[in-house]
Amino acid sequence: MSRLRAAGVTPRIILLQGSLAPLNMESFADFLVAMGYPAQRLRDPRDGRTSQPSFEGSQRWAGTLAWYYETEGTMPMLVGHSQGGMMVIRILYELDGAFHDAIPVWDPVAGVALSRTTIRDPRTGETRPVQGLKVGYAAAIATGKLPRVFLGQWDMISKLRRIPDTAEDFTGFSIPWDVIAGTLGEPEPYVAVGTARVRNVTLPAGTGHVRIPETLHLATSEVTHRWIDEWTPESAAPAPEGPGVDTTNIVHAADIWFSVKQHWCQSAQQALAPEVH
Repeated sequence: MSRLRAAGVTPRIILLQGSLAPLNMESFADFLVAMGYPAQRLRDPRDGRTSQPSFEGSQRWAGTLAWYYETEGTMPMLVGHSQGGMMVIRILYELDGAFHDAIPVWDPVAGVALSRTTIRDPRTGETRPVQGLKVGYAAAIATGKLPRVFLGQWDMISKLRRIPDTAEDFTGFSIPWDVIAGTLGEPEPYVAVGTARVRNVTLPAGTGHVRIPETLHLATSEVTHRWIDEWTPESAAPAPEGPGVDTTNIVHAADIWFSVKQHWCQSAQQALAPEVH
């Protein structure tokens, strides 16, 4: 991690919270910082918050991603919980052209839409539209179809488990018998529409939907911190046990941290590679 920080190439991570006030992502942001991620890459440049509301428009969020990519040189990662997971997927469809013919660039510092729908690609130097940009890593946690019905989000019901090509890597986390999300005993899997690499992770039964972002304790404990840092998807090592060891929410915390590190490295490699003209 120290090499990546020294290289100065760190993608922003946008954490999108659920629809209810208690469902925020602040603890998860604190977890990422305690694991070693730079805090400034989690904070909103306008107000400093680390947990973003999920009821702002997907067109605005897509334009914001474009501004970050053009300005900072790396595409942000997206992680959403509950309603926030739906917004992550909606943003991917927005970039895919499902809802609008063009996407204005949105300046998150000034809080305004710019009068253009193109950016200068920092990798190629070419002018390109916002539409069609790809997110390297995106994740949805405990996101279900039932709340889409209650909230009248009809245009997302058929899309919610189908991931478009505007994500390179996507992981969907589901809880069996999640009453709030409307998930059954065998959660419906996420699938790729085309080229996206999609993984499905079923969390332990009994995982609390509301408290799932609460993960800071995992990074502040030496035992769980070390286990998470060494974890890989291929690892069969059981979660650590012992007096005072709290492993609540360790499965998705470890999985997301692994993916974050992976895409952090990839962003550094891309940024440090020779420029393409």
